[in-house]
Amino acid sequence: MAAVTKSTPFMRTMRRAALPALGLTIVAFFGAYAVLGRNGLLAYGEYQRQLVKREQDYAALDKRRTILKNRVALLDPDHANPDMVDEMVRKELNVAHPDEVIVPLK
Repeated sequence: MAAVTKSTPFMRTMRRAALPALGLTIVAFFGAYAVLGRNGLLAYGEYQRQLVKREQDYAALDKRRTILKNRVALLDPDHANPDMVDEMVRKELNVAHPDEVIVPLK
């Protein structure tokens, strides 16, 4: 024989509230993650600071790239700039003319 158990009003209420409570828990979890998570609203300020820094880095690198691009154009083998070639040869070979005076900067 199977025992018949009577459910109390409290148990019926708990069973009816279980699904909505689970739904609210899931919504609260995702809501908290949207605000506090790694990509949440509070991390947005840090992303903005990183963006500003990286834009500054990019501007500095772009300026350096422009300078190097100009130097490469001046060293083009078809029509090299004599002053640029002279400067690079003196720097790489560490040579000077006999009548020149070298002033060390360091």
